Amino acid sequence: MSTKPHVLGVIPARLASTRLPRKVLLPIAGRPMLAWVYEAAKACPGLDDLIVATDAEEVAALCRENGWPVAMTPSDLPSGTDRVREVARHHSADIYVNIQGDEPLLKPEHIDALLAPFNKPDVDVTTIKTLCTPENIHNPNAVKVVTALDGRALYFSRATIPYHRDRIGDVPYWKHIGLYAYRRQTLERFTELGPSALEQTERLEQLRLLENGFALYVEPVHFDTIGVDTETDLKAAEAVLLKRHS
Repeated sequence: MSTKPHVLGVIPARLASTRLPRKVLLPIAGRPMLAWVYEAAKACPGLDDLIVATDAEEVAALCRENGWPVAMTPSDLPSGTDRVREVARHHSADIYVNIQGDEPLLKPEHIDALLAPFNKPDVDVTTIKTLCTPENIHNPNAVKVVTALDGRALYFSRATIPYHRDRIGDVPYWKHIGLYAYRRQTLERFTELGPSALEQTERLEQLRLLENGFALYVEPVHFDTIGVDTETDLKAAEAVLLKRHS
């Protein structure tokens, strides 16, 4: 009889974002962005525990005020994945879910989808995708993904993939949503590797996984998100939240 793996959700939440500083604390639909992310994640039954990982006392103070578990992590970590790895040094789990702190439209269903493929023993890490809207097909800020028939990732790109050379067929375009779930050993090994050539070329961290042979599976979801990087993103996400909760 197999034992259910212990799953820990980690929300990396730093203040020093380049394009939109302090974004995890910015008000959106009347609440800090981080509050929307935390409560959506907390509502997912697949998570056994949930913790915010930050390098800022101001974020930690918000967490303590609301009773959210928080871990202080070094400020010089290069990515959210490294912040999740830092939490893993002190909090044991079988699977770690990296839940971006700038995804206020997160739903529990997104995390459910991330966890679904782990019933296969060969899965190292998972992520999710949704059908790409027409306006995003040629948008380099919307990352596209193509997969094998079993869901294993073949490639991610800011370019338009697949390229419909003869405009024949109905192969869809899929937009990648940047949430991940890692087996512990995968998270440890991934963060020990240096940035790969393709990763540096496209500025996409997940390409390090593919170049190093990890089994990365991509699960489809029906709900898109808006990763908030700019004021425009913030306003767009706020409009969706106001409509959703009206």
